[in-house]
Amino acid sequence: MTAAEIIEQIRPLGLESYKKVMFKHGAVEPLFGVKIEELKKIQKKIKKDYQLALDLYDTGIYDAMYLAGLIADDEKMTKKDLRKWIKKAHCPGIQEYTVPWVAAEGLYGWEMALEWIESKEEGVAAAGWQTLSSLVSIKDNSELDLEALAKLLEQIPKKIHKQPNRVRYTMNGFVIAVGSYVSELSDLAIKTAEAVGEVYVNMGETECKVPSAPEYIEKAKKRGSLTKKRKSAKC
Repeated sequence: MTAAEIIEQIRPLGLESYKKVMFKHGAVEPLFGVKIEELKKIQKKIKKDYQLALDLYDTGIYDAMYLAGLIADDEKMTKKDLRKWIKKAHCPGIQEYTVPWVAAEGLYGWEMALEWIESKEEGVAAAGWQTLSSLVSIKDNSELDLEALAKLLEQIPKKIHKQPNRVRYTMNGFVIAVGSYVSELSDLAIKTAEAVGEVYVNMGETECKVPSAPEYIEKAKKRGSLTKKRKSAKC
């Protein structure tokens, strides 16, 4: 199956009502408005396909780009591929989910994350922090550089309130992720969150709210899910 064939397959699945929802969350045209559950049906048939994922992503169509992330053969993705993807990512849905998921599950997630968080481009920096969050959620703690993660946490209170909107959101998410998935750094994450205080993010026309990091981590502790890793960053 080619990218062109898949585009023709998913085009009629688009819903105007879903497009409106996606627009509120920052999606941009071209966009069909295909629900994720429909894209996942196609994912199950294809499973992984490195070249097809690249071809779908290159279409620039939001739905196809999202599907590309689902079927990407993550470990075949090169640094060149990942840099190209983040450069072409045109909205939060792709910048903060698709690209970070693929990067984190591949060979260069840590390297790309550290590179991207230093970017002056809001979407790229947001992708970097979200990649770090994905990494700590799926990697065993023995595979993580705990010292480097601690240093990143310590920098956040000094930097977060000066950052662009989506970077503030993903930095806050990083604190939550470390506190929830890395037991050795849970207390430091809570202290970091308390030092940061309330994080203001303009969520546009959505009903979404910025989660309170201390509350979120404490709830994870109480329900016994602290440090329980996810099988995949993708959803």
